[in-house]
Amino acid sequence: MSVMNDPWMKDREYVKYTLWFVYCCLIYAMIGFSWGALMGGIHEFRHFVDHRLHGNLIVRAHTHINLLGWVEMAIFAALYYIIPRLVRRPIYSMKLVKWHFWVHNIGLIGMVVFFTVAGVLGGTASVTMSPSEVEMIVRPWLASMGMFGTLVLAANVIWAYNLYRTCKGWEKG
Repeated sequence: MSVMNDPWMKDREYVKYTLWFVYCCLIYAMIGFSWGALMGGIHEFRHFVDHRLHGNLIVRAHTHINLLGWVEMAIFAALYYIIPRLVRRPIYSMKLVKWHFWVHNIGLIGMVVFFTVAGVLGGTASVTMSPSEVEMIVRPWLASMGMFGTLVLAANVIWAYNLYRTCKGWEKG
């Protein structure tokens, strides 16, 4: 069988979404690397995230954009590329690939935004307010972050299910 006749070579949506995972990986990497450089290089920023109440939530936003954006997107792209070739069959469901892509990105962006907002609000409020007052300000933002985190988890379950179904029964094919 010629490589050009393999099912994944004819499926433009498969190629497009696999590349979109790569592109997002690169974009999130550049954002994460830049964010880290700013936190490390600007004394006031570093002091804010290190010493203000809830300022460390900004660091969590940074780590999530790196881990769930840069690293996970690279892994998703690589496995979407490798698995169909390994088992010599197309991906189980392109619809699930699309859902995975959009749900993961929406969830990740929401997590990063709400982590950052909670960190900025909490860190700023901690200058004049008590820890319990600051906690009341931060709590709803973190609850929202948790909802978006649930979307990321759901996206990862979609991904795992899709790859499992792609691999299941490979030796019979």
